[in-house]
Amino acid sequence: MYLVLLAAAMGAGCLLSVQASVNQQLNKAVGTPYGASTVQLTAAAAALAILAVATGAIGAVAAVPRVEPAWLLLGGVASPLYITAGIVLFPRLGALTAVGLFVTGQVFASLVLDTFGLLAVPTQPLSVGIILGAAAVLVGITVVVRGQQPARRPPGPGTSVRTSTGTAPMIVPAQSGWIVLGLLAGAVLPVQGAVNAGLQDQIDAPLAVGTISFSVATATIAVVLAVLLVLRRTPVPRLRPLASMPWWGWLGGLCAAAYVTATFLLIPTIGAAVTIALTVTGQQAASALIDQFGWLGMPRRALTMARLIGLVLLIAGSVLVQVT
Repeated sequence: MYLVLLAAAMGAGCLLSVQASVNQQLNKAVGTPYGASTVQLTAAAAALAILAVATGAIGAVAAVPRVEPAWLLLGGVASPLYITAGIVLFPRLGALTAVGLFVTGQVFASLVLDTFGLLAVPTQPLSVGIILGAAAVLVGITVVVRGQQPARRPPGPGTSVRTSTGTAPMIVPAQSGWIVLGLLAGAVLPVQGAVNAGLQDQIDAPLAVGTISFSVATATIAVVLAVLLVLRRTPVPRLRPLASMPWWGWLGGLCAAAYVTATFLLIPTIGAAVTIALTVTGQQAASALIDQFGWLGMPRRALTMARLIGLVLLIAGSVLVQVT
């Protein structure tokens, strides 16, 4: 049974890479990454709400007015950044590089939270294993980025936007800008986890916490989309093409809901460190396969020896940081 739980944790990590990949289809249909994120987060919030109702956990939402401090309700704000970054970065950098950046940001943000005991996270002193793991992650992502291979076909959706004057390229920062975005998107995940853990302590209902988190996320990205529409910085989302989108293009929201549910259930059973280490491993392994074979409509990027070495260092470093 324990091995099944370990496999479930790795499978949950794989879902994150699948989520970011299938969201490319959603982006292609909707025509704007912000609109795609809004649709995906709405689907995830709805899935979790249905599950909470079915299990009777939805009643715990009534405790929301009594939550103190109130900022514990804002953990979901991180999700739009992570999901939108995935939509933007996957076709440009490839699944492996994008996920490697997410994981690197996640690892170093976790170290800051643990070392300084921020957001009520128990203080954990630095050990030799943690330092070696962090160094391995840093070297690994450097190798992966430097070994970046061009896609075998040009990136499709998302490289341009429709404006009132026709078609214009998106504002594309330098490569370093994409790297910073990936690191930042990964770094917000541990912060979100710490905030949601505090909310879980008060509400004591994982599915209700997930529903609250994704509802806040949906509201956040909807406001961002509205502001960008007013400023004419993104095209109006298209809804009609959603009808002809491949069925698996809808899996992003379900993957997100499944990941949140799985991690909430697994952490009390096999421990937070093991859960995070295995989900990170699954996330990186799945991203390497998606790149190698061009699954889910993604451009193919060969897994060269340099990228393979970087992948191994990322996984080994992540595991060391979490379990030592």
